[in-house]
Amino acid sequence: MKHYIEREVPFELHEVNVLDADEKDLEEISRESGVGLSVDEMKMVKEHFKEIGRNPTDLELEAIGQAWSEHCCYKSSKPILKDTVFDIEAPQNIYVVEEDAGVVEFDEEHAYVVALESHNHPSAIEPYGGAATGIGGIVRDVTCMGAQPLAFVDPLFFGPLDMDYDDLPSGTKHPRYLFDGVVHGISDYGNRLGIPTLSGMVYFDECYTSNCLVNVGCVGIAKKDELIRSRVKKPGDVFIMAGGKTGRDGIHGVTFASDELHEDSEEEDIGAVQVGDPITKEPLIHTSLELNRKGLLQGMKDFGGGGLSCVAGEMGLDAGYGAEVQLDKVPLKEEDMAPWEIWVSESQERMMYAVKEEDVDEVMHICEKWDVEATRIGKVIDEKRVKVYYEDENIMDLDLEFQTGGPTYCRPTESVEHVRKLEEKEPEEAGDCGDVLLELLQRDNINSKEWVIRQYDHEVRENTVLKPLQGILGKQGPGDASLIKPLEDSFKGIAISTDVVPKLTALDPKSGAMSVLDEAVRNLVAVGAEPHSFADCLNFGNPEKPERLGDFERVAEGLEAVARPLGIPFVSGNVSFYNETEEGPVKPTPSILASGLIDDVREAVSMDLKEEGNAIYLVGETKEEMGGSEYYQMKDCSSRKVPQVDVNILQKSKDEMLSAHSKGLIRSCHDVSLGGFGVALAEMCLAGNVGIRVDVETDLRSDKFLFSESNTRWIVEVEEENIEEFEKNFSVPVQRIGSVSKENGRVKVKMNGNEKIDLGLKEIRKYWKETLGKKMG
Repeated sequence: MKHYIEREVPFELHEVNVLDADEKDLEEISRESGVGLSVDEMKMVKEHFKEIGRNPTDLELEAIGQAWSEHCCYKSSKPILKDTVFDIEAPQNIYVVEEDAGVVEFDEEHAYVVALESHNHPSAIEPYGGAATGIGGIVRDVTCMGAQPLAFVDPLFFGPLDMDYDDLPSGTKHPRYLFDGVVHGISDYGNRLGIPTLSGMVYFDECYTSNCLVNVGCVGIAKKDELIRSRVKKPGDVFIMAGGKTGRDGIHGVTFASDELHEDSEEEDIGAVQVGDPITKEPLIHTSLELNRKGLLQGMKDFGGGGLSCVAGEMGLDAGYGAEVQLDKVPLKEEDMAPWEIWVSESQERMMYAVKEEDVDEVMHICEKWDVEATRIGKVIDEKRVKVYYEDENIMDLDLEFQTGGPTYCRPTESVEHVRKLEEKEPEEAGDCGDVLLELLQRDNINSKEWVIRQYDHEVRENTVLKPLQGILGKQGPGDASLIKPLEDSFKGIAISTDVVPKLTALDPKSGAMSVLDEAVRNLVAVGAEPHSFADCLNFGNPEKPERLGDFERVAEGLEAVARPLGIPFVSGNVSFYNETEEGPVKPTPSILASGLIDDVREAVSMDLKEEGNAIYLVGETKEEMGGSEYYQMKDCSSRKVPQVDVNILQKSKDEMLSAHSKGLIRSCHDVSLGGFGVALAEMCLAGNVGIRVDVETDLRSDKFLFSESNTRWIVEVEEENIEEFEKNFSVPVQRIGSVSKENGRVKVKMNGNEKIDLGLKEIRKYWKETLGKKMG
């Protein structure tokens, strides 16, 4: 059977012969065309066009393939998300989940806008371009809500940097190459846009060797009366495409992202990776914001997944209308592109404006002023259809509700308690915990990420109050959260933190997810900010495998179990499935972008110890929860006791810590996370360039107390004159453990009267600071 029938028109156009196709033919058509539809989905397409009485054009089939991809329609995750993290009511919600970015109240006149996305598969085959266009996409999501972008974040995940080349799976690039390319892609794009990259994380694990994860986020600010929707207003409004030209880069990007990587992915799918151009993007942002500020736009949407095939119809349908597009009007990079290629291209730096007819000339004038190419390509129509013309030929006439509806699957899930499979293996008690601490400090998930951070401009725009590295110049340590002051006439600020603990979600997906949000809350509270919203990027393996989707379901349940009782909404998010190769899936990786508000940025607290003689407190309870800890991993040991979260204790601890902040009782603060109390203590000393004396009485083994990663804990510095008031402020466990000391710049720790750590800052700094830079050359 002939799959494609050439139309007699003066350009490339084919009918796709689905009406005469059997199951085998339908499978072949899907594979040959690259639309990524299953046989059952192809049958749905066949039945729809059978009712119409004709075959689809290649353009129509491609449009359905993009819209029905996992990346676009969330067909495997939607039922689970609706039952868990969606619809957490909070008074700060403005536009939550329903738009390209979440919109949340900042003050009476302003809203902040947040988005978090993945660009995993593109970065695995072309790390520089994949990461750069990830930044390019996320900044458009925020801009198209009418918001000025303020800051980027970048949670990144790679295989071990010291992996032997002989151990790499076939077709896989070395983690050092990927890491270097991704960081340079983010820095080059973000720095050229003039937007700071303020928060992020880097996590290394063997599971990311053949499928690195590149998550990127953006935070922006907008006046409430200038917020705009990604939809049209009424029939007759004009569609204007603005920004970059359309090319063959980014074709089938969403279908590529909705399948597993394999050893031939680079050769077969390199065309799915877009080409970024921040020099074009920067004036496009200015143009879009000026047009919106002047009230010249009825709606605005960025060209993301699926390109024009998604943006025009979605803008129309969301308002109850449709779209008519003159496809031959679209400006092209290449002259010989087929209509279907133009329709689904995901070329970067493009925005779609919906404009009143009477405002078209002024819109074109402002675009010309900013040297932004703009073209009138269509209009809004009454019918809920998308009609496409090319050289006056009607080449597409599709029911939008069918195109964008897509299937939704309640796939089978299998809940596996991974932690129960572990054999308990306990290390011998460490005699000298100082050696253990030094070894932990040079581990890649703990050591200094200055090699990354220094490549990003985190001070451009002059809004940055707390930076990613905090403390004495040249001696800084890792901050818990960054802080920006978005408005010139207000000291109110937004704190930003990114968090995930893959080793815990791999052992116990639900408890691990709860730990992720516990840490997100701790990081914001550490600087004095009230946790206000979450955005998530949920990275998992193949959802068609019940165990993978079971992990996803358990993680979603864990996120809800913390967020809903705390009243902190998930306002925006992304699901990235199919992060899996023949080597296996990535660990469940729910990246979180947490935002918090602080009334006065001048009252914010950094993590560096400040002054000799000040008291040091541990807030929270340390438990024998060593499962997944860096210490046990380092010793090749295992435990089924993973850190748990008591949401009531978390709520109470958060409130009491913020109360202490508001009373000015806290001089410095650092949350206890990877590496436990010992690592957090060392980081505070490094950042303040001071020593410390600690003397602790505990029922736990010394090494377990020092390196347990139990949740809901902070180390706090308090001035002597405030000790009594500080202690009275708390009902949760608070333990005075020592004081700041400049004595020879040493970190001294006694446990139950026995000296366990006695190290100089110079030695500590060398292990913590130099390791990553040396590995990257």
